Amino acid sequence: MSDHVVQRLYHDDARLLSFTASVVHITNHGHSVVLDRTAFYPTSGGQPHDTGTLNGIRVVDVTEADATIVHHLASALSADTVHVAGEIDRDRRHDHMQQHSGQHLLSALLEDRFGWPTVSVHIGRDGCSLDLSTESVPIDALRDAERLANRLVSENRPVTVSYEDASTAQGLRKPSGRTGPLRIVTITDLDRNACGGTHVAHTGEIGAVLLRRTEKMRGCTRVEFLCGERAIARARRDAEILTSLGAAFSAAVEDLPALVASQREQVRAADKECARLREQLAVFEAQALYRTTEPLTNGRRLHREILSDAPVKSRQTFAQQFVACGTAVCVIVSHTPPAVLIAASADAGIDCATVLRAALGQVGGRGGGTSTLAQGSVASLADAEHCRDVVLNTVRGDEPLE
Repeated sequence: MSDHVVQRLYHDDARLLSFTASVVHITNHGHSVVLDRTAFYPTSGGQPHDTGTLNGIRVVDVTEADATIVHHLASALSADTVHVAGEIDRDRRHDHMQQHSGQHLLSALLEDRFGWPTVSVHIGRDGCSLDLSTESVPIDALRDAERLANRLVSENRPVTVSYEDASTAQGLRKPSGRTGPLRIVTITDLDRNACGGTHVAHTGEIGAVLLRRTEKMRGCTRVEFLCGERAIARARRDAEILTSLGAAFSAAVEDLPALVASQREQVRAADKECARLREQLAVFEAQALYRTTEPLTNGRRLHREILSDAPVKSRQTFAQQFVACGTAVCVIVSHTPPAVLIAASADAGIDCATVLRAALGQVGGRGGGTSTLAQGSVASLADAEHCRDVVLNTVRGDEPLE
């Protein structure tokens, strides 16, 4: 397929939703189409592609390579098709116009007012974000930025498109790095940027601007934002979640933060008490089991255990309490994840780390520990059982096990 310079109808009319065009190429068994002109925006510059139909066939993706735009179809277009009628998904286009124009407004505001230039932009299906060149964004600054952004929206400033040569274009926020004609998007008295995306005609069409949260990202700070109908939908969803939580706790929404903090402290206290009781129970269980375990002829008392639905670490306290009774060894194997734990009393004559390391070496497992407690992980239950058998052979000496 040779490159074809396509007429991009969305450059001059972002509200154009219907168009006709001539077919230039049909490839991929009718699933990929190049047209002489198109209103479909391809994925580019952080903005996702449009969707819609060509001759009633669903357009599922639009990609760009050099000057060529390829429309990817859900089903095949007839190879002898000469002309097509295109329809753009209005809701998706309008949403992207709101998010992209809102991003321009936010990037300009955050750099000019707060000194935070935008490093990268992401406009996704579920969320949008700006990566800012700053180590942090304080919550009070986030509130101020949101308030100021919505004030700029309410001023309904014109958003215009012009074409200027790169060599003479002045006042751009960022150098374009291109030569020849540039498509420049201008928000009056706020921002001038070389941009190929779809935009609203006035800032008022951006709708509400919602700044939701921040996250540190490799020396930058990511700010999640939503504009227009997305912002309203997210605010409505948040309100419904908070209302349902308030109803569940029989509390007013404004009382939830204090209530959650109180509940968190209660849970922490309960967790500590549960841990204390579990440890106490493990002591009683281990001592009772020790008393009923007959020693081997070599004098060692041995307890073996297999866990089908818990990790070996969950039985570590029990194992330590069992061997603390004297001249004892405890060997535990878990299914998920496959692992082995060995505990031995100091007088049992078993170096747990040495014994387990030798067993793990036979199956490519990894682990370690001390002379009285060691743990290792392996690839499968069969490997774990093999390690257990190696350990048991060492523990029992010449005495057979049942």
